[in-house]
Amino acid sequence: MLANVSALQSKLKLIDNSKVFQGFVIFVIIVSALSIGAHTYHLPTWMEKSLVLLDLGITVFFAIEIVIRFLASDGPKRFFSNGWNIFDTIIVIGSLIPAGGSAILLARLLRIFRVLRLVSMIPELRMLVNALLKAIPRMGYIALLMFVIFYIYGAIGSMLFANINDFLWGDVSVAMLTLFRVSTFESWTSVMYETMAVYPLSWLYYLSFIFLTAFVFLNMMVGAVLDVMTQETAAMRAEDEAKVDIPASDKPASAADVAELKQQIEELKGLLLQKAG
Repeated sequence: MLANVSALQSKLKLIDNSKVFQGFVIFVIIVSALSIGAHTYHLPTWMEKSLVLLDLGITVFFAIEIVIRFLASDGPKRFFSNGWNIFDTIIVIGSLIPAGGSAILLARLLRIFRVLRLVSMIPELRMLVNALLKAIPRMGYIALLMFVIFYIYGAIGSMLFANINDFLWGDVSVAMLTLFRVSTFESWTSVMYETMAVYPLSWLYYLSFIFLTAFVFLNMMVGAVLDVMTQETAAMRAEDEAKVDIPASDKPASAADVAELKQQIEELKGLLLQKAG
């Protein structure tokens, strides 16, 4: 009995690790995304019914695929130790909600998230998401510093320009919204020219703010993400190299191997000296 279970698990592992099977799963995910988009159009009745049948087939396929991956893993603990497996399981279980009755909107929304399974299936996309998640703490500190700058400039702008345009500079919160508009370059020159009519040197206020937010802090954000992405890329390459079997003859010698070889050479020298003597 145990031999049969082990043989079945080995076959399921071969299926799960097969590039053909993984490619077919990606194809089904793309078809699922297209079918969801097709539901947003006004289609003939026969095509609507065909899409319902297609959606049912895709849901059944995803359920079978997640079962194969679960059985091919080394136990539930090993399977659920991977966050991506938990993510895929939640999406598949959510897709099993019947698309009818009062839950039809919830079922359709959950089916939309099946597109995100592309992230879990493609290693490069997983690396990008992992890098983004790991960069969030660093980005949080940068965002906090940006908030401080926004608050300082917002308070200054409210004090100086509230009498010019109360709608844009009435209080610090409204002034911070105006500064956000300035930082996105959305018609910011009209805001600047309005205040320059009263304070000719107010352009220094805007240019210094744009320099800090649009150039310095934005580049700091990009740098933080790139740094984490570099680390994730190196980790992924190391993982790929670890999966490749390296012949024993091609592996670099360790310090213990070198020490043992030196000891053997010394012993051989001693034997040769004894024979020579």
